[in-house]
Amino acid sequence: MTAAALSRASAGPALVPVDIGHAVYAAVTDPNTAFWALVDKTRVAESLAGGPLLDSYRDKADTFARELHALRFELKPSGVYLNPTERCNLNCTYCYLPGEQRSGGSHMAAETLIASLARLRDYFRSVMPQGRKPRAIFHGAEPLMNKAAVFAAIDAFADDFVFGLQTNGTLLNDAAVEFLTARNVSIGLSLDGPFADITDATRRTWGGKSVHAKVLAAMGKLKGYGSWSVITTCTTENLPHLTQMVELFHANEVPTCMLNTVRCTLPGARGVKPADGDMARAFFAAMDRTHELYRETGRKLVVANFANILIGILAPTARRLMCDISPCGGGRAFFALAADGGLYPCSEFIGLPSFNGGNLLAEGGVEAALASAAFQTVIERDVDTFSPCNECAIRHFCGSPCPAEAHEMNGGMEKTGAFCEFYKEQVNYALRLIADGKADDYLWDGWDEDTETVFDLAM
Repeated sequence: MTAAALSRASAGPALVPVDIGHAVYAAVTDPNTAFWALVDKTRVAESLAGGPLLDSYRDKADTFARELHALRFELKPSGVYLNPTERCNLNCTYCYLPGEQRSGGSHMAAETLIASLARLRDYFRSVMPQGRKPRAIFHGAEPLMNKAAVFAAIDAFADDFVFGLQTNGTLLNDAAVEFLTARNVSIGLSLDGPFADITDATRRTWGGKSVHAKVLAAMGKLKGYGSWSVITTCTTENLPHLTQMVELFHANEVPTCMLNTVRCTLPGARGVKPADGDMARAFFAAMDRTHELYRETGRKLVVANFANILIGILAPTARRLMCDISPCGGGRAFFALAADGGLYPCSEFIGLPSFNGGNLLAEGGVEAALASAAFQTVIERDVDTFSPCNECAIRHFCGSPCPAEAHEMNGGMEKTGAFCEFYKEQVNYALRLIADGKADDYLWDGWDEDTETVFDLAM
């Protein structure tokens, strides 16, 4: 958005109504600034015509527009996803990496990984505030397939990065857990079913063996550790069991989980994609169950991807994940390093050679990649510029994710992602929770400690 556009938005903001499916309240929003308010359903027309709400909003509209513009277009990267190997010991149905890479790909040599982190350290020092460490997440394929190099890198750069590791959990033995937890590395696991036959439907070894029991064992090893989580990828195979999934996670004292929609970048994932309506019903039932468990026990199970939607509504600049904003975080808030040294906007693109922005250790490094056509194609994806997103009232609470699946599944960056209707319903569900005063029950304790209230008008 240009300065002129910002001026026009602030000169005459227009609020539009949104039916959120609540018995008492509707929402009104300015889609251009992500401003919203809840109003009595019987007073929507009055609120849109003028009065205290519209007058007060006009006083703040320019500030809101500038904050949103800064979030969308002025970030510098502060994190990197590190893919130290192309290999994985699992052959998951929906993986975004091609099978030939996962079955027979290469490891990054330890010395190359060390050199890469040194180059990344120098880059982040040049763009981040002094004293703030970038995040470096070891990521899929399966990083523990190259464990020696990963662990050497963590020790070599312990003072320079905040490290995390996303693993399928099958190689997470006692020694690995001791190493990672002693260094306060955040650990993410993956589990797709409450029972082995559900997990096995999409996540198995190349030989077809179950990994369900190994992941449960890894969860047991991490119980009591403060920095771990579990991802469930929602597919047609496990959708009827999402409520049981959150019950399992809560019973195992998982502090944070994610119930992610399957990313449909490659064809294998599209074969297990749920319909939007089915996804919404199962997802909201699972969210309702997390709330019941919290009320029964006093212990939260935060579903991070939904919590981020809530925070994106309540305090847009405080969101922790950058998938549900446009442009997304790929190439803006973070980028990915592949095992061959190539730089990509996000790990989701590593299986797509046209999105390689160049080699980290080549001349130009990160800066050249960020300026490359491969990165700019992602960075410039803007929901304000294409239909139907540019006409959607909640487009800046959704972001039309994911650009990789929009490009590969739907034919271009100017297309929607795979779950348009689900995201609309998810925002409505979040607004209903806010209307009922329940939102904090779904969020991390203290999530708002560093936020400031800039608009509060009781209607």
